[in-house]
Order: sequence, then structure tokens, then C-alpha cells
Amino acid sequence: MREVTLRIRHNGTPECVASARYPEVTLRSVSSMTGRSAERKRIIELRGPGDDIEGFLDVFREADSVLEAEPLSPLDVYPVYVALVVDADRWDSIAERLSDLGIHYRTGTTINAGIERWTLYLDPDDDLAGVIRSLEEGGNDVELARNVELSEIERPPGLDSTGYLEDLTRRQREVLTTAIGIGYYEHGGDVGLEAIADELDLGTTTVWEHLSRAEAKVMAGVVDRLDV
Repeated sequence: MREVTLRIRHNGTPECVASARYPEVTLRSVSSMTGRSAERKRIIELRGPGDDIEGFLDVFREADSVLEAEPLSPLDVYPVYVALVVDADRWDSIAERLSDLGIHYRTGTTINAGIERWTLYLDPDDDLAGVIRSLEEGGNDVELARNVELSEIERPPGLDSTGYLEDLTRRQREVLTTAIGIGYYEHGGDVGLEAIADELDLGTTTVWEHLSRAEAKVMAGVVDRLDV
């Protein structure tokens, strides 16, 4: 069995349009789509600056396929959970396409900067090229980011060892990578937030906000995987 990661620009869909407009916001599906009528419900999670999340939701609600998108928590409480109601007849779903193809995929897909990141699990007789062609229907852009063999698919920890890194926004990755690169985390070092800010031409407050959020995500992911 192979683990395949695809980066999909789901052109014209509300989640990708809003995500491209507000790249600091990361969307993650945290529940399955429920309901049998045309109206389907789902809970999504949004991470990012509160003002950007508010703008993201404003753009999101403009779509005809989105009937409701109501926050379940204040926009300044991190993360923000949103109750979503969509018109299934007008909602183009990658998950539904994959299910119709009989393809296994990882739940909790993330969307950031207009790109959906999907991880698939393909049997030896599954046609990857055919899957990509199917997903490209309707004008979607699909990029193969990863294609590896899984020798021990039965080991659950191996299926999502670094999935938490997908939660990091582009800016959070940039700030965290810069901090590591200039020695911010080295024991006994004297590198402070000001040095990171100078490297990125950002204010120290902005650097602190992005770095603290990145650290929280990484540490939460590490703790979840510790065998304690």
C-alpha cells in the first residue's frame, strides 16, 4: 500500500477562495458531513488571527452553497470552531469524489493559502493517474506532493507522525524556521525575538504571536504522540 499526498487547488469553491484571500487562516475539518437531505452539517476548525478569521467567514458566507457558518466560540479564542451548513447539491466535495472511487483517505484534511492537502492510501491495483485525472475534472489543479510505500500500514502512529505540522500557517512556518536557523532555541544562546524580527523585517509583537502559536501547535502534536 502507498501513502500519497496531493495538494489540490479546488478552484471556485468557497473554502479555497476564502483561504486564498486569508492565507494566515488554516481550516481543518473536524467532523464528518451529516444529514440526508440537501442540507448537510459539519464542524470545522479555524486557526489564525481573529481579524483574518472574521474576514475568512465573511468571504465564505458569500458562496451560494454555504447556508450557515456560525462560530461556536469567540473569534479571539484559539482555535475557533464553526458550525457549517451547506447545500449538498451545490457543494463540490473532494471527499465524495474519493469515496466514489473507493479510495481511502485521511480524515481531518487541512486547507491553507487556497490549497487543500489530502493524504490517500492506495492499494497496489489503484490507478494513481486515474485518481488525479478524476480530481482534476471541473478545472481543479492537482499536484503530487508525496508517494511512498507503507511497509507496516497496521501501525497507527506511522500514519500521522507529523500531521500536526500541517496546522502551521505559512507565516508560522517562516517564523519558526527562522528562529531555529539563527539559534533562538540553542541552550545558552543570546538570540532574542528582536533578532528574529530583524531577519524577517517584522515587529517583535508580530513575531511573538506567530512563534507562540507555532510552538503551541508543535508541542501539542508531540505530546499526543508520546508513549506515556
